[in-house]
Amino acid sequence: MKLTSRHVGLLLLALLLSYAFLLPLFHHGDPLQQELLNMLQPPSQANLLGFDHLGRDMLPRLSAALRLSLGLAALCVISAMLVGVLAGVLSALYGGVLDRVVSMLGDMCLALPGLLLVLLLAAIAPDSPEMLWLGISLVLWVEFFRVTRATLRPIVHSPGMQASKLLGFNAIYRFHRHLWPALAPVLLTVALFSFSSAIMAVSALGFISVGVRPPTPELGLMMTELLPFAWEAPWLLLQPVVALFLLLISLNLMMKKERP
Repeated sequence: MKLTSRHVGLLLLALLLSYAFLLPLFHHGDPLQQELLNMLQPPSQANLLGFDHLGRDMLPRLSAALRLSLGLAALCVISAMLVGVLAGVLSALYGGVLDRVVSMLGDMCLALPGLLLVLLLAAIAPDSPEMLWLGISLVLWVEFFRVTRATLRPIVHSPGMQASKLLGFNAIYRFHRHLWPALAPVLLTVALFSFSSAIMAVSALGFISVGVRPPTPELGLMMTELLPFAWEAPWLLLQPVVALFLLLISLNLMMKKERP
């Protein structure tokens, strides 16, 4: 079996997911517990990632940060996918006024840059992860809607779809038989791209202390906290940076198409 970039990306993502979600089963360290006597201690055999500036163990702390970023990004993508795909299917099937209204709503969401839209929502309810979820979902659903609508519009008027209507097959059968096979491959790529964008958005907002506040472990927030100690303990700052890099590169490798 030929090892492709998608396989490498999938393996890398599986390792990161295992570290994020399986570590608490074997390592019972508290990511919030402070031991000032251990502050800025380098990695050792007993503590593989060392301690941060407040003496917190970086091994469970980085694992918790990955869980938060992955979980919040996954929630945003699932919400955006459900809304976007449903809106795209209805728009492609019925067109007319419904299509124009939904398209106008999508244009309204894209009128502002994504991060600015999230910042505006965060200003309404500071320190609220729910606003992060709502803002990022509002940005991501438009891409699902547009891709779904563009993919399905030609198929809605195809002879096979018209024949299924004439034969009396219900909407669920027509979607499963005609629409879903064309939509599924495109939807997977859009979902991976949106997942990557959501992770970047969560980390960027955490870097400017929006939505998530200390002592909650989050990759972007950890970079901000550890930046003053970059010269004194560079291995600490590198840990969230490398974790975010590996997470994004794994998703990008999974999106890459192999040449025949």
